[in-house]
Amino acid sequence: MRVFGLIGNPLTHSFSGSYFEKKFRALGLTDHTYQLFPLEDLSDFPTWVQRIEGLEGLNVTIPYKKSILPFLDELRLPEGLMACNCIQFTEGKRIGYNTDVIGFSESLRPLLRPHHQRALVLGQGGAAEAVQYVLQQWKIPYVSVGRTAKGSDTITYADLSRQTVEDHTLIIHTTPLGTFPDVDDCPPLPYEGIGPNHLLYDLVYNPTRTLFLAKGEAQGATTCNGWNMLVLQAEASWSIWKGMLRP
Repeated sequence: MRVFGLIGNPLTHSFSGSYFEKKFRALGLTDHTYQLFPLEDLSDFPTWVQRIEGLEGLNVTIPYKKSILPFLDELRLPEGLMACNCIQFTEGKRIGYNTDVIGFSESLRPLLRPHHQRALVLGQGGAAEAVQYVLQQWKIPYVSVGRTAKGSDTITYADLSRQTVEDHTLIIHTTPLGTFPDVDDCPPLPYEGIGPNHLLYDLVYNPTRTLFLAKGEAQGATTCNGWNMLVLQAEASWSIWKGMLRP
């Protein structure tokens, strides 16, 4: 059996398992399986990998997109990006890629308008790294927002004013906050600063309309959830595993 899967914690409401199993059935790949591996930590990762017979590829999700890096033999990441969400096992090597960049950029690009000149990036994890990389490539200035300030380039939610929100018409949420079943949670923003020129992008896809997006829609903003990004990054991972893509 050719094994693919997802590591992270928790994985209770994972998209990837059902997506890839449906894909394998549609392609008639009866010798392929996609499994969920909820790992408590990564300390035993090299030994654990050796126990999974037939393992060819892994996706990586919260909270391991950064901490997985020391366990990889080779990194094929965009320059300056230190987060991995896709691992290929080939010729005895563990090779790390980032397909979040592909998923995010290709799903956001059609939504951008000329007035989306500045961005707020909510969150400081591995997904935020991919988002920031894309914004840097597109030369869209951004402010990183987190629960705590990490250096001079980050502000906290407590620092956010209505004026700051008004001035940044692209707001991207990269944390799990608001994911089912905790659907009553959302980032603590001054939502009254959001208006019709805003685009709110939430990497969360379950529910399809998070409280963050609902609050933005109530202010007239355009919104987008993370579904298209997930599909695009999953397909990019599949292309890497099958040798059809080398980002």
